Amino acid sequence: MGITREDTRQVVAVDVGGTDIKAALVSVGPESAVALLRRRRRTPRAAIDENAPDDARAAAGARTAELVIEAVSELIDELRAEADGPVHAAGVAVPGIVDEDRGVAVYSANLGWQDAPLRELLRARTDLPVAFGHDIRASGLAEVRLGAARGCRDAVVLPIGTGIAAALLVDGRMLRGGGFAGEIGHVDIGHHERCTCGAVGCVEAVASSAALTRRYAERVGRPVSGAAEVAVQVEAGDPAAVEVWNDALDGLARGILLLVTLLAPEVIVLGGGLALSGDLLVAPLRERLTALISFQRVPVLRTAELGDEAGCLGAALLAAGIQEDR
Repeated sequence: MGITREDTRQVVAVDVGGTDIKAALVSVGPESAVALLRRRRRTPRAAIDENAPDDARAAAGARTAELVIEAVSELIDELRAEADGPVHAAGVAVPGIVDEDRGVAVYSANLGWQDAPLRELLRARTDLPVAFGHDIRASGLAEVRLGAARGCRDAVVLPIGTGIAAALLVDGRMLRGGGFAGEIGHVDIGHHERCTCGAVGCVEAVASSAALTRRYAERVGRPVSGAAEVAVQVEAGDPAAVEVWNDALDGLARGILLLVTLLAPEVIVLGGGLALSGDLLVAPLRERLTALISFQRVPVLRTAELGDEAGCLGAALLAAGIQEDR
């Protein structure tokens, strides 16, 4: 017997990123999740000077949380209005340190908020049940259930975007650590660049898409549209682009080595915008990682199958899951 309409649920899924908010109306079945309608907008944030005092930065973070809640609520309302049939729940995934159990966005270096009770604020704005999660773990859930890590019990899903964090599947279970697990982007690998978290030497400060863009722009003295532009310049042989690209590859390899040593994943799934560069990223990263490994299990490196839909699809799976538990 095939899957019937009764086997599926329509949910609204929202993936809040450091740059964009992606939202979708998703039909979720027992072994599928299909985006029916999509929306995207820039992530709003309160303006803040880099040298502002701590209290001003905290106020800006709180204001950013308010702006994001407003934008997410509007997206949910828009998609519900266009849905053909009832919407059962909303799933929202956000970046940073996230306590899924309490529904609290504990900290985001990129968006500046601290201890923001986003789930309760969203519930106050909508009459839908709201599932709340971490953007990377949501992406990882989607890749494990539907994508490049299907069938794996030990895997790392590593999106490389504005920031870098990992979804860690260990013996078939997603490791959460109270919301703190997977922050591989903030491991010190020994360079001298300052990270948005305030520390020096983080993987993220040289290997994220944002870092690549910033570091290349500093070298060429002009604005750069994004990491995709840097990749184009790497292929063209631009020395400045090649330099920052190699720094990113070295940083990623050292961060992945730590994951391989501690967790021994079968597969590492590379996602985010940077993974769209394909073998410009994967082949040299594999070479660097293999050179660093001594006794550890060598993981298979794969690019994500779900692209930038992974976060939304993962949020949709979370939303469908709260219906199953009710």
